[in-house]
Amino acid sequence: MEINSASQLLELCAERNQDIARVVAEYEAFRGNTSYEEVREQMRETLRVMRASVENGMQDKGERTHIITGYGHQFQQGCNEGKVLGGSLLQNVVLYALAVGQHNAGVGRIVACPTAGACGVVPGAVLAVADELQSSDEELVDALFVMGGVGIVSAAQGPISGAEGGCQSECGVASSMAAGAVVYLMGGSGEQIFEAASLALQSHLGLVCDPLASLVEVPCVTRNATSATTAIVAANMVMAGIPGVIPYDETVVAMKQIGKSMPESLRETSKGGLAASPTGRRLYKELLDKHSL
Repeated sequence: MEINSASQLLELCAERNQDIARVVAEYEAFRGNTSYEEVREQMRETLRVMRASVENGMQDKGERTHIITGYGHQFQQGCNEGKVLGGSLLQNVVLYALAVGQHNAGVGRIVACPTAGACGVVPGAVLAVADELQSSDEELVDALFVMGGVGIVSAAQGPISGAEGGCQSECGVASSMAAGAVVYLMGGSGEQIFEAASLALQSHLGLVCDPLASLVEVPCVTRNATSATTAIVAANMVMAGIPGVIPYDETVVAMKQIGKSMPESLRETSKGGLAASPTGRRLYKELLDKHSL
């Protein structure tokens, strides 16, 4: 049993007359030499960690971070004070994503999906949509297997690290994973899952990885929030009948080619982009002076 592409995964689903969630769970059981139920229990634990990272992140006021200062907590206050536009879904998407990113920056426990630097995207989009739809925990577990399926085919064909392909490979792939899971919760088909994944990734192509002072804080945490909202937009467009046009596998290959074309300075080295701006350099020097022995 092998899954290397979206087209192959969809073919497996058709052959077995099973949805993506079931096929991916069985695939993981096969790879891990364990049972289907044990794999589901592991995913339930993943869900518990995601929820805890949201809750902890909203309480985090930035005591262990260097540049950002409790972004989840601040955004929650803004919502409570009526300073933020958008309905509860949009507000929660941004809030959850910021909270998880803040928790990660403060060395908290998160779920890397697909990486720690993009850890807020999937919880931001998927947990907020589940709240909106009142999805059950088991439906959420299935959605996370769909998320994992998109991640599997992404990693098989292209990089999923900023060092290799820029942030398109981290927040971009995370947005694709989230979009697929959201479409699943909305009742979409396997084909629609990958249509949405393609649209989400298309919107991130060329995105560089340029963290200030080599910290996963700026622009990483706020970028997680915007990538989570992109996932929702992609899912909505597909469910409304707007096609991805370019198949997901081809979009991943394009991402890989773009990543190879990026200079090293834009691939997680903190030598270019925002990290090389006057403010970025100033913050780096201030932190270096502050923490030098």
